[in-house]
Amino acid sequence: MKLQHHLGGIENLGPVSTETRVFVEPWEKRIFGIHTVMMAESAHLSDALHAYPVKDLPTSFKNDWTWASLRTGAEDMQPFEYFKYRYYEKWLGGISQFFVDQGYISAEELAEKTAHFRANPDAALPEKPSEAISTQIDAYLKKGDSGAHKLDGEAQFKAGETIRIADPDAVDHTRLPGYLRNKTGVVDRVYPGAFSYFVSTGPDGIGKPMPVYQIAFDATDIWGPGKSETQTTIYADLYEAYILPSS
Repeated sequence: MKLQHHLGGIENLGPVSTETRVFVEPWEKRIFGIHTVMMAESAHLSDALHAYPVKDLPTSFKNDWTWASLRTGAEDMQPFEYFKYRYYEKWLGGISQFFVDQGYISAEELAEKTAHFRANPDAALPEKPSEAISTQIDAYLKKGDSGAHKLDGEAQFKAGETIRIADPDAVDHTRLPGYLRNKTGVVDRVYPGAFSYFVSTGPDGIGKPMPVYQIAFDATDIWGPGKSETQTTIYADLYEAYILPSS
């Protein structure tokens, strides 16, 4: 779907949640922790801007796992399933399917373990403490895995320039909000340097380092005068691959 990256402006989705808590249920914290550990052990960190001793970690996890991996799993869901589940349920489904697809566990083994812990909620969870992995997680949380690269040449667009947003083919994962496709905006800011993405999105156009812009949109140009508050500006940070000349 082109829209699941950001659902702003879609009608008839039901009431908007005003929940302010990051974690509503205790199990959601564990899902976030699993995702964080997977990112901290991800093989792609060997080539990150910050040096990490990934190859020396005492772990059997040898795949790439990034925010893009998590988002791809969610955005690739069947639309009706996507709208049915809560936020961290989507995370859980994507992470579980990843481990099955990569052969870390079979679907049958996962079903057996799920049934066991449902029947025995107080059963002890597997635990293999590792100082090296704990150190790696701390370093990853502080330093991250990306940052600004040196820009070769100049950015294609300048502040104050009127531009149009592209409408690339739908792919498994995009960083372009669906409601901005084909819309006209103005470059509000050109961020210094160039920025890469964790994975290449293929026809969607992002991956290698490129300029990133803050684009300003008049809300009425996006949703129409009857569905927007007057004098409202919408800002979006977008990769250069999503931006086209206005004419």
